[in-house]
Amino acid sequence: MKKIFIVINLILVLFSCQQTKYPTDKNGESQDQMELKKVSSEIEKSQKAIDTITITYKWTDSKEWLLEHENDTLKQRIVFTINRTDQSNFSRMDSVVIPNDFSYDFANYLPFPKEINYLKDINKIIFFSYPTQTFAAYEKGVLKITGPTNMGREKYLTPTGLYFTNWKAKVKISTIDDDWILNWNFNVLNKEGIGWHEYSLPGYPASHSCLRLQKKDAEFLYYWADQWVLADQYSILTKGTPVIIFGKYDFTSDKPWFKLISNPKSIDITETEMEKIAEPYLTEILAAQRNKDSIQILN
Repeated sequence: MKKIFIVINLILVLFSCQQTKYPTDKNGESQDQMELKKVSSEIEKSQKAIDTITITYKWTDSKEWLLEHENDTLKQRIVFTINRTDQSNFSRMDSVVIPNDFSYDFANYLPFPKEINYLKDINKIIFFSYPTQTFAAYEKGVLKITGPTNMGREKYLTPTGLYFTNWKAKVKISTIDDDWILNWNFNVLNKEGIGWHEYSLPGYPASHSCLRLQKKDAEFLYYWADQWVLADQYSILTKGTPVIIFGKYDFTSDKPWFKLISNPKSIDITETEMEKIAEPYLTEILAAQRNKDSIQILN
């Protein structure tokens, strides 16, 4: 993995700015780089996808399945992800979707392509798919990590379009409800206070506009994505990592991943589709990247 050149590491609480300087080790690596290495190994081993395979699925009883596989964390991770949930919520479900074959790499159970040649010039980019309730991060067009998400419910839809990561905090208290503890929080829309973070995944869009993630995914993206750099309290010197949130969720129909049983490819997102999604934003993304690279060279 190439070193991430970080000019300034900032943590910005909503409507305020605070600059934080992290220590470096003897090799000059920042704290974020060191922590990213710790959480990367397990995830990276499971992200290689094989586009040519077809995995079939079936229904099963969640409680019986969980009892039978209570010690198999790998299979649990796959099944929780397919059902866009986590362990605590999975046990509350009735019938769930499981694959007939667990032998493939983790990313094969999710809809994003393993490589997007169109994105080869973009250093880092993250996508959130509303229709499939999944996310994927790419480096130079190659899939880095993918996983489930639960986005905004119908009353509080997550805004779609192009955004850039800005500030982050390992722990943040929601400004809407003091009881909501948001771990590994990374803000995307500053004024609206919308971002991704670890939180309960009931298996459908349920948030107050934020992008909920499983713990491992939220922690990885916390260290992998870049913060913005501020010139001062009111202006941005360089933008963070581009984030594209796209599509619509059909709140009137069954969960989209239920269709996998009758059509295993029903919610796949092809490389061609991803190119169409990214194309309207490519100029802006590359301009922000060039600006960031030029600032790093100057410093």
